[in-house]
Amino acid sequence: MELEKLINDDIKTAMLARDAERLEALRAIKAAILLEKTKEGATGTMSADIELKILQKLVKQRKESGDIYKNAGREDLAKKEFLDASIIEKYLPQQLSEEEITEKIRQIVAETGASSVKDMGKVMGLATKEFAGRADNKMIAETIRKILVP
Repeated sequence: MELEKLINDDIKTAMLARDAERLEALRAIKAAILLEKTKEGATGTMSADIELKILQKLVKQRKESGDIYKNAGREDLAKKEFLDASIIEKYLPQQLSEEEITEKIRQIVAETGASSVKDMGKVMGLATKEFAGRADNKMIAETIRKILVP
């Protein structure tokens, strides 16, 4: 609920500043929050975990779209998508560095006794809980593969 209030306040600020790009990204966040709050079976309130997942999903969508546009030669559209992603990322917790992720994953591998790629699911489950919102799942999976595959 705190995120929703923050987004609404930032929308007002962006409107007053006439910052169209920022306003568009903030409205996308607000729309995603409203959809989640009003979907069937929803209680009308959201936990911080759900808010975090929404933001991660929006950033991932924008980055993937930006890559697609870039590969298609549409730099103008790619630039817009990457800008939106950077605005939305500001509402996510501080991201961990690659070294910090590698170090934590090595600890998880040691704790679980994982020795091959067959154990990746076990390690991935613990790692995603550990890094919730502070690291991209794709990067986590790649790091686990590097550690488990000699």
